[in-house]
Amino acid sequence: MKQQIRDADDVRIISLSGKITIGAGDVMLREVITESLEAGHTKILLDLAGITAIDSSGIGEMVASYTSAKNRGAQLTLVNLSKKINDILQVTQLITVFDVYSDMDEAIQSFV
Repeated sequence: MKQQIRDADDVRIISLSGKITIGAGDVMLREVITESLEAGHTKILLDLAGITAIDSSGIGEMVASYTSAKNRGAQLTLVNLSKKINDILQVTQLITVFDVYSDMDEAIQSFV
């Protein structure tokens, strides 16, 4: 998995590409979220447009990242989900846990 990090005002945007699977991207996802939280970022936007595959480990890491953010008083929002990832979140009913947007500008504006 590859990552690109940029900031739009006080929103940390993490654009991911590749796979979030066991051993391939799950640990990297955890590390980039942890580093952002430890650096004091409280508004984190995960751009998943470039994700080609995700497995249960990747989903689990997304949930763990969301929980870590919440526990630190931060927000974690998702944007640009592929149909496959959207379907997985629908089936697992995790779509109700995450704030999900299809438009980057709308996602950035959603932070309180």
